[in-house]
Amino acid sequence: MVEKSASSIVSISKKKVTWSGMGWFKHFILAFLGGFALIHLVHAQDQTGFISIDCGLTANSSYKEATTGLNYISDATFIETGESKKISTEFKGSYQQQVWSLRSFPQGIRNCYRINITQGTKYLIRATFLYGNYDGQSKLPQFDLHLGPNLWDTVIIKNVSIGVFKELIHVPSLNNLQVCLVNTDLGTPFISAIELRPLNSNAYVTQSGSLALLARTDDGSVTNISYRYGDDVYDRFWQPDNYYKGIVTSHTIDSQGNEYQPPSVVMSSAAIPEKDSSTLTFNWKAENATSEYYIYMHFAEVVDLKANQSRSFNITVNGKFFYGPFVPDYLSTVTVYSPSALMIAKNYEVSIFKTENSTLPPILNAVEIYSVRDFPYSETDQQDLDAITKIKSSYGVKRNWQGDPCVPQAYSWEGLNCSYDDYNPPRIISLNLSSSGLTGEITVDISNLQMLQYLDLSNNSLTGSVPDFLSQLQYLRVINLERNQLTGSVPTKLIEKSKNGSLSLRGLAVYIENFNIQY
Repeated sequence: MVEKSASSIVSISKKKVTWSGMGWFKHFILAFLGGFALIHLVHAQDQTGFISIDCGLTANSSYKEATTGLNYISDATFIETGESKKISTEFKGSYQQQVWSLRSFPQGIRNCYRINITQGTKYLIRATFLYGNYDGQSKLPQFDLHLGPNLWDTVIIKNVSIGVFKELIHVPSLNNLQVCLVNTDLGTPFISAIELRPLNSNAYVTQSGSLALLARTDDGSVTNISYRYGDDVYDRFWQPDNYYKGIVTSHTIDSQGNEYQPPSVVMSSAAIPEKDSSTLTFNWKAENATSEYYIYMHFAEVVDLKANQSRSFNITVNGKFFYGPFVPDYLSTVTVYSPSALMIAKNYEVSIFKTENSTLPPILNAVEIYSVRDFPYSETDQQDLDAITKIKSSYGVKRNWQGDPCVPQAYSWEGLNCSYDDYNPPRIISLNLSSSGLTGEITVDISNLQMLQYLDLSNNSLTGSVPDFLSQLQYLRVINLERNQLTGSVPTKLIEKSKNGSLSLRGLAVYIENFNIQY
């Protein structure tokens, strides 16, 4: 890669060019799902690493979606709450099968899916919502969508028959992902599908934060067809944009050496201005005063130029020279993108205009625009999360324990207290399962809550002896085991800690005659 100019933050290689910029598309239609009937029918490709969840599908069910060949499974193993519903039959004909059913959440403030993934992998995460008057009430809800403990976006359903999707490029820090629906008292939350697609780790690199999709368009489209998996190896949605005149080639566009790999069928058409001397322009308004954006523009020459023809152009952002002169490669994709977020502005305008020596107008084949999502809350420590999840499963805890146990604090699990600081993940320091209908022995999973200070298992039906591992929890200061059915011996170290005042043992006096206490 040859450095072009340090001051302009531009570098160039055979297959990609990088630059700085971002915003909202003027002609982009977010209601992509309404165009499912026009999606290109393709042959199935490799789906390695794909996770395709049909929310509300009957448990233990799966199917291959007819138009894409994608393999969908039921959400039953990923969620413990909610109700399975079906959209009204009048809406099914225009939509792919994964949105025919949905899961609604009339109970609880926060309801979460827990999905095991590969830690550190860059994923495209897509959540889809089609109301379809599933409840027969024609009441359009609004609710929040969280990724783990952090707000991802607000879902606003504006039409019974038009779907909404939210898409995020994100690198999970844990080995599981939690997608949560949060009730904000503006209607019952629901979700139709969750899809995860592993991406090239060298693509969509940000200086910080994750990327939320604003627009992804097939510019100069002459077919008015939307494309996704089969054509796109990463199953990105490409929306046709025919605002400008289009030119097209029947030849294959090579994107194999390009880290973003936009589909050949998308790259085979390009937008050009009506007049050769005109400029290609697109613009958008910032979501708010602090919004930051990344942009990815994909170019390929689709005309086999004659000796007396040339095409070169410059790019400006908000009237300032950004990059050029640029000459697109014939039948080969070059991606111009921002290695850092564009300078913050209220409005953005990108202009592409031909150079003085160019005989042909500028082109644009495809573009992607993303806004930065900073997720300030760290997830609960992985070991603590695994431990409390196993405790929940072992005892069949009936409380609405959904999402991250500790964060955000407003939704922390009932019976838990956590420690918080600016440098480390939250840790569980208190566990209160009093009067929770617990049976069996005291689970060894508690031993993995290594920062635990307070443990209350009182008023249950626990049996067996007090386990020795409790004495290994060095920060434990209070244990309450009152009103259980414990028998056997009490570990010596627990007795010693009780005698020296470093540990309060509550409830053991009730069983003192049954315990074989060794000093």
